[in-house]
Amino acid sequence: MRPVDEWLAEYARDHQNPVNQTLHSVCVPLIVWSLLGLVWSIPLPEPIVSRAPEFNPSMLVVAGLLLYYLTLSAPLALGATVFASVMLLVLYVLDGLGLAVWPIAATVFVIAWVGQFVGHYFEGRRPSFLQDLRFLLIGPLWVLAKLYRRLGLAF
Repeated sequence: MRPVDEWLAEYARDHQNPVNQTLHSVCVPLIVWSLLGLVWSIPLPEPIVSRAPEFNPSMLVVAGLLLYYLTLSAPLALGATVFASVMLLVLYVLDGLGLAVWPIAATVFVIAWVGQFVGHYFEGRRPSFLQDLRFLLIGPLWVLAKLYRRLGLAF
């Protein structure tokens, strides 16, 4: 398995332009949140709801993602756990307020992907995930690693 430093360095090569970096720093977390929101909106069968009313399938997505991140970097997996928890909490609150999560998530998803492609227009390079779909999972770690560097945290 490739070390996290190699993944992040390769991802960074396609994200050198400051406009692209800024757009990715905003849009990547929004895409993650919107995907969790779309999964959150999947209706569950009544037997599951009655036995585990607080369970949501987006929690399984987060668990899988965090397990993968743990294989790459425990410190980054810890940070991803914090951010994923906040994202799930926001979804829980929106749902608790009776708001339909899926149209909000779908709108955020579309707008954030447009932002991503605008960033790559400024970059003049194709998105990394067109070379390897695993970069869709590395993007959030790249954003988090940038935050860690700013805070002087090791990963």
